[in-house]
Formats: sequence, C-alpha cells, structure tokens
Amino acid sequence: MVAQQRYARFEQQGQIRHGLVVPGEESQALQVLDGDPIRTEAQPTGEVVGLDEGRLLAPVAPGKIVAVGRNYADHVAEMGMGAPSIPRLFFKPPSAVVGPGALVFYPPQSQQVEHEAELAVVIGRTARHVPAAGALDYVFGYTCGNDVTARDIQKADGQPSWAKGFDTFCPLGPWIVPGLDPTKLDIRCTVNSVERQQSNTQMLLTPVAKLIEYITAAVTLEPGDVILTGTPAGVGPVEVGDWMAVSIEGIGTLRNRVSSAAE
Repeated sequence: MVAQQRYARFEQQGQIRHGLVVPGEESQALQVLDGDPIRTEAQPTGEVVGLDEGRLLAPVAPGKIVAVGRNYADHVAEMGMGAPSIPRLFFKPPSAVVGPGALVFYPPQSQQVEHEAELAVVIGRTARHVPAAGALDYVFGYTCGNDVTARDIQKADGQPSWAKGFDTFCPLGPWIVPGLDPTKLDIRCTVNSVERQQSNTQMLLTPVAKLIEYITAAVTLEPGDVILTGTPAGVGPVEVGDWMAVSIEGIGTLRNRVSSAAE
C-alpha cells in the first residue's frame, strides 16, 4: 500500500515553512517544500529537517473557517435540540486557530468550556456554485479539528459564533492528508486518555460534498479555507491542565492542553 502524503506547516528559526512528513508511522522528519502546497505547485527542496528542529503549526492558515452545527444525529439528541432541515452554519475567526501541542486558553468569561472533535476539510481550489457530484475535487485534504466551545456562553446568547470564536478555540492538525474518503472515517476524542467521543463520518447528516455544494451556493471558498464538519455525541467539559486529543482515521492525532488565560 502506498503511504498517504502528509503535509505539515512548521516554524524554524522564526521562519514559517512547509514540508512533507517523511513516510513511516513513527516518522520524526520533514522533507522541506519550496512553498505552500495549498496555494502553489510546491516542490521538495532536498532538505530534510527533524521535527525537533522546529515547531509544528496548524497545517493551514485559513482565510475563513465555516463550521457546521448539529451535523451528527447523536449529538443533536444529547443537546436536546431538533435536527436542522438544512446545514446550520457559523464562522470561526482565523485568530482562533492554533496548531498541535499549542495551549488552549480557558477564558475568564466562561465557566464551561467543552471539546468537540471534528473532521476539518481544507479547500484547495476556488469554489463557487460547486455541485456535490464534483465537490471533492475542490478539496486539498483533511485534518483534525477541535471546535472548542464556551457552552455556557452559547446557551446564554443562543448563537454559536461568539462562544466558539475565542482565541485558541480552533486547534487544527497535526497535518493535512489528501485523498481520503471523507464518508467513512473513524473519529475519536479523549481527555486525559479517557475516551469521550467515538463515531464515524458516515453518520454525518450532511456529508462533505453536500456541505461544499450548500456553502458555495452563497459563499466563495478560497484555497486554504477550512470547513469544520460537525461533532458527534460525547462533548463534555474540560478543565485547566487537561489534555484533549482528537484522532481521525488516516490522519493522526491532534493534542492540545487546556491552560488558564494567565499562563
């Protein structure tokens, strides 16, 4: 079986660079690329660097993040809400994005911050009025996402964008994997190694291709934009010091620790 390519974005000596993870389950090295593979025809430079020589960043710097609420039936049930008849969309700001290993800050405005494991779709081509039948051709690849949410704030104001838009509330990573089938990927979340969420993307009420069709009927998606596809049942609170880990089949695991805002 041919190994899937894994595209990473990292910082080395103050410079943001891009690379391909060297094949191998336990690989700790990157083949450096000469540009951003999402937006250019980036090629390997021949340079190889170890992951210990830099810091992994979120694998994409999105211009916008379109997120989907109530897109798994079991999550709709646990929230005590009805399933939407059309996708329920909101935006998270790019300033919320952090990468693997980064701290997620617990804001003083909230008393109930929760994790939400999600498949994140990274757009690779400008997409407008795209039919579902060809929508996946516009996808560069997939990564893990955590739609961190101040649940008490969401319940208080009745809409999600503010409660989900705090700085650090959109961890993405650890890398982007092209060529996956987004309709049948296992998705899992643990907190301090205890399983909280376990599902499969075949349970999405609106699958990825249909989401792209629906979104691009109104909003142009550009290379590097991200779609967060919704979270399955099992969302729950986290506390300062907790480690959240989102794992998706074929991609890997995104780990982030919850920190106090003062840390």
